[in-house]
Amino acid sequence: MRTLELFAGSGGLVLGAIASGMKAEAMVELNRTAASTLRMNLEEEVIEEDVRNVDFKKFEVDVVTGGVPCQPFSMGGKGQAQADQRDMFPEFVRSVREIRPKAFVIENVKGLLRPAFANYFSYVLLQLQHPDIRKSQKMTWQDHLKRLEKEHTSTSPQYNVVFRVLNAADYGVPQCRHRVFIVGFRRDVSSSFTFPEPTHSRESLLWSIHTGEYQDRHRVQLRSKIGSLRDRPNTLPWVTIRDAVSDLPRVDSTMARQINHISATAKARVYPGHTGSNFDEPAKTIKAGVHGVPGGENMIVFPNGQMRYMTVREAARIQTFPDNWEIAGPWSEGMRQMGNAVPVKLAKSVLESVVSHLNKRAHAN
Repeated sequence: MRTLELFAGSGGLVLGAIASGMKAEAMVELNRTAASTLRMNLEEEVIEEDVRNVDFKKFEVDVVTGGVPCQPFSMGGKGQAQADQRDMFPEFVRSVREIRPKAFVIENVKGLLRPAFANYFSYVLLQLQHPDIRKSQKMTWQDHLKRLEKEHTSTSPQYNVVFRVLNAADYGVPQCRHRVFIVGFRRDVSSSFTFPEPTHSRESLLWSIHTGEYQDRHRVQLRSKIGSLRDRPNTLPWVTIRDAVSDLPRVDSTMARQINHISATAKARVYPGHTGSNFDEPAKTIKAGVHGVPGGENMIVFPNGQMRYMTVREAARIQTFPDNWEIAGPWSEGMRQMGNAVPVKLAKSVLESVVSHLNKRAHAN
């Protein structure tokens, strides 16, 4: 089963696709440093190009995936949605129209579902369901929306589309990262898909701390915060920063330098609204930022009160990239790539469900 990855970034979705059994036909990524990261790690074709200039008709793939740029919808951005030139949903729709894949998967920020974007999000979903209903140059997006609504209420969609907000921590990622996933299946292959069930939980982490299992594993002392839990949850514990990074070599040692485990030059500090990520909890959402990397989310606060910025390798561990995944560029650029990435384990969970669904349909036919 072959996939084409748009807006590939540093490769989180691509690695998830490969881990789920798919073959990456090609990856499209405009940013030079992110494209370098992909080339350093993968042999598949990397198209370093503006997606608007890519001819999708030449691709024959089963699945199209992409983390469509989130800046037009991010809580930290200007929130201009369709008025933002970085809105690439029209290009993803074009890829679906020209390739006609069996399925597609889109990842984006939870801010996409804000009430302010409700009409535009409906517009995006309708375009994905009816990709052949094109918008003419003279049409406003609102006029196009009306036409799509008429089409949708009078004919069957070409693609059946569902979406859901998933928290990466619920799937074994040491980070609380809420993201929207939009999954679509071509009408002739669609039937009874559902998103994967969570495998991890906060309650189970609290339980493991309460029973001392967590402390025994790491040889530390922590106060229990069990609250009202009476029974052991049937999920695995959320993975913490300590779980993810405690076995890394000492920061800036010779070995650490070989795996992007280098400390930032800036000094970390805590102040209101800039409190960092607790070492014994999943990290807060690692962010890329518009003008560099904001420090609050990308800073580790240790139990003894000490704090520092994450190294790029720690951020990669938290985004569940393997240690042999080289990351191009200096600390700031590496953190930007990690902040923009899709966690590999979360991508794998979603894409495994898509692949399983497609395989069942193929066997049924």
